[in-house]
Parts: sequence; structure tokens; C-alpha cells
Amino acid sequence: MSRELKGYHVALIFGSCFAIIIAVNLVLATQAIRTFPGLEVKNSYVASQSFDHDRAAQDALGWQVGVTVKDGVLRLGIGDRSGPVKARIIEAKLGRSSFAGDDRMLEMQEGNGVYFAEVPGLAPGAWRFWLTAEAGDGTLFKQSHDLWVPK
Repeated sequence: MSRELKGYHVALIFGSCFAIIIAVNLVLATQAIRTFPGLEVKNSYVASQSFDHDRAAQDALGWQVGVTVKDGVLRLGIGDRSGPVKARIIEAKLGRSSFAGDDRMLEMQEGNGVYFAEVPGLAPGAWRFWLTAEAGDGTLFKQSHDLWVPK
């Protein structure tokens, strides 16, 4: 024995579906705003004025960067065609791409052409390493690398 589907039943089903959609959208929008890590630059127009020049100068250095994390130590290698490069590390930051609360500034130590920093208690998962260094001639070098820390 089935009951008859009346107009108010259809209206309740229709309204319930929209209520669920609106509730999910509100939850997702709230999470997106709460976890937004911020902007890369304060003023994108000003930063864009020297972007091509800065990139060309950085590319002219010919530096290659390698970053690894193992046993609580982050290792950073900077080199060019002739071998390891000595650079002044201005800023080294490790964090999550999606949550600024996990960001940590690193104190890089130099040893045998490789820079290293202790990163104890690094949770497994995806991490991002941001580097700002300066060449001997004053050219700034900025790069970021994705890292994966296994369980």
C-alpha cells in the first residue's frame, strides 16, 4: 500500500534539497576563508613591474636547487654548471601550502657546499619549502619546492 505524493511533499523534498546544498556551500566557504594562507605579494601590480627583469637575472645565475628532508633534517643544495655555489640565505621557510599555521622559519647552516636545518617533529604529508638567497653579485634568487614527508 503506497501513499499518495501530494504537492506539499514535493515542496518539502525540494526545499530540503536546497537547504542541504546551501548548508554544504556555507561550510565549504567558511573553511576556504578560515584556511586561506594569504597573498604571495602585497601589491601584485608593483611586483609585476620588475618581474621579467628579476626572472632574467635569476635565470642568468644558472643555479639548480635540490631539497630533501630525511630523519628530521632538511638538506639544501645549490649549484651551477661548475659545482656547489656559496650563497647568502636570506630566508628559508618550510610550511604547508594550504595552512600558514604550520609555517616555520629555518636557520640554515652551511657545510661542504650543502645547507641544512633541523626540522624535528615534521608531520607526514605534503610540505613546501620557500627559499630566498643572494648571489655574490647581489642578485636575488627566489624559488619554492614541493616536498613529501613519508609516514
